[in-house]
Amino acid sequence: MTSIERLGSGAPWEAVAGYSRTVRVGERVLVAGTTATLPDGEIAGLGDAGAQARQAIENIGAALERAGASLADVVRTRIYVTDISRWEDVARAHGEAFGAHPPVTSMVQVSALIDPRILVEIEAEAVVAST
Repeated sequence: MTSIERLGSGAPWEAVAGYSRTVRVGERVLVAGTTATLPDGEIAGLGDAGAQARQAIENIGAALERAGASLADVVRTRIYVTDISRWEDVARAHGEAFGAHPPVTSMVQVSALIDPRILVEIEAEAVVAST
C-alpha cells in the first residue's frame, strides 16, 4: 500500500479550509494552488503579474523541497490569472523557472482569486523517485 504524506505550510487558512499545501503519494507530489503570499502574510509583487508568478513558483519550490522534490521534478502546472492580457509576463516567469525541464501546463483566466490583490495562482504536480 502506498503511503500518503500530507504537509502543511503553517498558513492559518489550511486548517480553516481543510487542505494540505502539499501531498506526497508514492512518487507523486501535488502542490495546492499557490500565490505570491510571503511568510508574513503580505502579497509580493502588487500589481505585477510576472513578479507574482515568480514568487508563487518560489513558494512552490519550497513546498516541493519539504516533500523531497524540486522544480525539476514538476510534470504539470496549472496557472490561473485574473487578467489574461498579462499572460506574457506570467509565461516568461514560468519559462525562467521551468525552461530546462518544461512541464505540461494550462493558463486560464478566472474572474477573481481569494484576495483582489492576487493576480496569479499556480498549482503543480511532480514525480520523483520513491525513497
